[in-house]
Amino acid sequence: MSTTASAPAVNRTSAPDRPWLIFTLVGIAQFMVVLDIAIINVAIPVMKAYLRTSDSSIQWVVTAYVLAFGGCLLLGGRAGDFYGRRRVLVTGMIAFTVFSLLIAISTSLPEMIIFRGLQGLSAALMAPSALSIVIVTFPEARQRGKALGYWSLIATGGAAVGLLLGGVLTQYAGWRWNFLINVPVGVVISILVTRLVPAHAPQHRSRSLDIPGAALVTVGLMGVVFGFSEAPERGWGSAATIGALAGAVLALSAFVLRESRVAQPLIDLTMFRFRNLTGANLIMACVYGGNLGAFFVLTLWMQDIQGWSAIQTGLAFAPLPVILGGISTRMGELIHRFGPRPFLIAGPSLVVLGMVWLCFLPVHGSYVRSVLPSLLIMGVGYGMTFAPTYAAATAGLAPHQAGAASGLITTAQQVGGAVGLAILAGVAASVTAGHRHPETAAAITTGYDAGMVVAAALTLVAVVIAATVIRRR
Repeated sequence: MSTTASAPAVNRTSAPDRPWLIFTLVGIAQFMVVLDIAIINVAIPVMKAYLRTSDSSIQWVVTAYVLAFGGCLLLGGRAGDFYGRRRVLVTGMIAFTVFSLLIAISTSLPEMIIFRGLQGLSAALMAPSALSIVIVTFPEARQRGKALGYWSLIATGGAAVGLLLGGVLTQYAGWRWNFLINVPVGVVISILVTRLVPAHAPQHRSRSLDIPGAALVTVGLMGVVFGFSEAPERGWGSAATIGALAGAVLALSAFVLRESRVAQPLIDLTMFRFRNLTGANLIMACVYGGNLGAFFVLTLWMQDIQGWSAIQTGLAFAPLPVILGGISTRMGELIHRFGPRPFLIAGPSLVVLGMVWLCFLPVHGSYVRSVLPSLLIMGVGYGMTFAPTYAAATAGLAPHQAGAASGLITTAQQVGGAVGLAILAGVAASVTAGHRHPETAAAITTGYDAGMVVAAALTLVAVVIAATVIRRR
């Protein structure tokens, strides 16, 4: 069975000219991908009012992107191997730009959800190829480590910057500019990548992509998210919930069976024999599930309950990228000295502590008392978590398996986020609906507090996994 790679094995070839210019260009492309996961969180209340829909329905605008992205990352990585990384990156970026424009001019929720899903699919073509280009651009280990350190900062800091930028755009330009901003950037970067980034020959002569496998895993993941998101409103025994979850089990089981037999699978299942890889993927799924869901709920509390403007909400999250940037760039040496395990226990533990603070959001709160302490604690926790998770996911693997491990951890992040968001939004809506006066601010806040409890519980599971699965060195 061949090994699937979202990024190529590193070979000792000479580095291309202007490597940091190449890094900057593909880094901007990756930043767009990460940014669009978070940038609309601040605009969600405004979009909800414009579309006249509910909290549980509007969350699909976020989930559609994350789910399509996570479900198709493995296919995107293989496409880069087969057809060339630069070609797939530029193709994905052009599609990403077009669908951004279509989202911006959408006038209904179904239109927006469809185009967001297609935008997520485009992002799944971009991200693995961008990472592959970075790895082959820096063949020397020390420079490659430095580049990947900054890459990790893009991955973790982009979401925090998205919250701030989303607030500015929503407040002063309107929510549609959260998507329109991608159009000029996408056009310019597509042209520059085509002209300045070297083309690499495809790694495989065979052009047999596992499209059926990609379809099975995507359908399965969509069924999981749909089932969890609809269960609180329709009931766990409803036909829709049971049908979605049963279909997901069948699709994912068929995917595993197919991947064990197909000549060129999307993912080499034997990689899961590595405890650190398996544990790191589970940790990332739990941490990011709690993260995306918690920030979604917190954004709604800030605007719907506290009446904060979009710009005030965006500025409220400003400490996060500062803290993440300060800690993430220093984690490499600490991981080298102590290994990833102690940080994978301490980091998520701090995040849990910050989320427990948010489990008591009041109807009448203040930024300094109700939000800021939590963001400071969680910022430190997230800064200690993400880089060690990537390190644990690749520890002990052969060089030719590192790319596939990177693709897996990104998939776990996006799928965990989609499932976590669906669960939190569903629980919050269900608790609010069960209140004696569900339309009141007190009832809605109670639902948000319940969602935060779920976010803290998901992250606590990550702590347990780190303590029991991740090896000490």
